[in-house]
Amino acid sequence: MTVVDEVREVAEKARTAAAALAPLPRKTKDAALHAMADALEAATDAILAANSEDVAAGRESGTSEAMLDRLSLDATRVTAMADGLRHVATLPDPVGEVVRGSTLPNGLELRQVRVPLGVVGIVYEARPNVTADAAGLCVKSGNAVLLRGSGSAYRSNTVLVDVLAEAATAAGLPAHAIQLVPGTDHDSVQALMDARGLVDVLIPRGGAGLIEAVVNGSKVPVIETGVGNCTVYVDRHADLDKAVAIIVDAKTTRPSVCNAAETLLVHEAVAADFLPMAVKALQDKGVTLHADERAAGYDDAAVAVTDDDWAAEYLSLDLAVGVVDSLEEAVAHIRRWGSGHTEAIVTRDVDEARRFIRSLDSAAVMVNASTRFTDGGEFGFGAEIGISTQKLHARGPMGLPELTSTTYVVTGDGHVRG
Repeated sequence: MTVVDEVREVAEKARTAAAALAPLPRKTKDAALHAMADALEAATDAILAANSEDVAAGRESGTSEAMLDRLSLDATRVTAMADGLRHVATLPDPVGEVVRGSTLPNGLELRQVRVPLGVVGIVYEARPNVTADAAGLCVKSGNAVLLRGSGSAYRSNTVLVDVLAEAATAAGLPAHAIQLVPGTDHDSVQALMDARGLVDVLIPRGGAGLIEAVVNGSKVPVIETGVGNCTVYVDRHADLDKAVAIIVDAKTTRPSVCNAAETLLVHEAVAADFLPMAVKALQDKGVTLHADERAAGYDDAAVAVTDDDWAAEYLSLDLAVGVVDSLEEAVAHIRRWGSGHTEAIVTRDVDEARRFIRSLDSAAVMVNASTRFTDGGEFGFGAEIGISTQKLHARGPMGLPELTSTTYVVTGDGHVRG
């Protein structure tokens, strides 16, 4: 059997599972989520053993530290994955929610009701925690899920999916509701992208190359997630101490994730006071600044910024820094170089904050807060399937409602149109 045949086989099984999963009541799905969480914690040693092999192989092959951080699990991260599943169980079930309804002039009762998408395929790089997040959100929203992680995390994902699927089935979910897509090379991804009619939607989660490949090569509809070239703008009315704390958090707490800041823009009116403070705080954390001419004077170790730097999602302890003359210049810079993920303004001026928000076209805008808050867990979604930068029904962190479609239910009493 070829890998194409294997992928189609798991997709067909998922299709059958989706039909059985969709009508299940909330209590069954929530019980499965709790069982999955308990099983993860019970299997911590096996999960970490498999993950250590993936990390060792990645380090031997020259994988960057940023990607190794995304790939690595420890007991704390496994517990966080389990807690995420338990939190999803506490959230309202989106299936059956009435989005809108009315009684038409002819007496027909019209309701638009949320229903599962069906079979959801997730294609993602490293980050084995996505395996648990995606499985949990899909279960709660009534979808069967096909998980295609990167080859670099194949050992980790194999154990994770085995643990999650076994627990879910034992708790009452249909067999094959959670499956790992077979194969570690591009052929298996392509087979998934070609499975139109079996897979209802694909969601790529990873770097720009992965996302572009799936968007351009898939016959299956795609919900596009985006890279995170996020910007913090320090306005002329900023509280500078808060601004330093925000940029240090946004850049350094976990630089390998998509909501980390990659660019810092500073209003010229506060640059002389703010940049010496910020440079020292960032240098203390090991950050390398890629600075324009006006910012470079505050850091002897800075390298000259390039167009590639302004456009970069570094995913490392690097930060592009520039001085601007106005909020309008900051907005123009973000519109040119940003990825539409998350931007932040630090200001005490409410009108400036409102202008910043209205002038941008990003999935999330922070006011006096770190870009790191753009996250499904932080937003109260329990977890996220990804962060979408497109402009369709799913934008920003995608939680349970974004994993549903709708059905119109029309109830009459012998009505005929004539």
